[in-house]
Amino acid sequence: MAENVTINKPAPILTGSLTAFLNEIDKLGKGAVPSTFTGIDTSAYAPKVADQTQMQKDAATAAAGLGALTGPDAYQPYMSPYQQQVMDATLSEFDRQQTIGGLGLRDRAIQSGAYGGGREGIMQAEYMNQGAMNRAQLQAQLLNQGFQQAQAAAGADLAAQQGLGTYQSQLGQQQQQIAQAQLDAAQIAGKEEQFQPFTQLGLIGQQLAQIQPGAFATQTVGPAAAGPTASPMSQFLGGAAGAAGIMGKLGIFG
Repeated sequence: MAENVTINKPAPILTGSLTAFLNEIDKLGKGAVPSTFTGIDTSAYAPKVADQTQMQKDAATAAAGLGALTGPDAYQPYMSPYQQQVMDATLSEFDRQQTIGGLGLRDRAIQSGAYGGGREGIMQAEYMNQGAMNRAQLQAQLLNQGFQQAQAAAGADLAAQQGLGTYQSQLGQQQQQIAQAQLDAAQIAGKEEQFQPFTQLGLIGQQLAQIQPGAFATQTVGPAAAGPTASPMSQFLGGAAGAAGIMGKLGIFG
């Protein structure tokens, strides 16, 4: 029995485009370099991480030095340079008042006729002892006051530097995020550039694949095979069945 072979050929207008497309695909598949392709350079789109900004580095350096503001001697740089002068002047005035009080005590002893006696000596000794204690307490009070002021100044400086460091760190992070976004955008652009030939051929292939079959020529090769001749009755029944199916789809038979 003879066999029919149907061959679909593209329209002549498409032959050039298909040939060029398939040649480029063949080159890419074999690793050759097509005319529009210079090879994939993976370093052109390698992921990169943005470096720390100078603000972040400065904030980290400053944070490393904050330990000096929390040690036992942290208050010393904040002591008033006039602390000793204030203490000397205050104690000098105390000593002057102490001397005046001692002279008054002597004058009263003279007036009472007890000067030079044992009673006057005891009173002078008690006065001097009490004066020494008062002088020591005054000196300690002045030292503690200076220490408290220095501690407060050190704490305020620490808080200010910590706040500044936090601000610098946050601003540096924002700058780093911007730099990272730029690197990411450059990576995407680099990858798109390297894969541009593949993308371009893929789009062309999609367009060629959507062309309707009617755009291709059809050629039948070989003689048509002779089939059995149908009887008039079978032709009638076949036609009736086909008509019934069509009318059934149209709802003519309910």
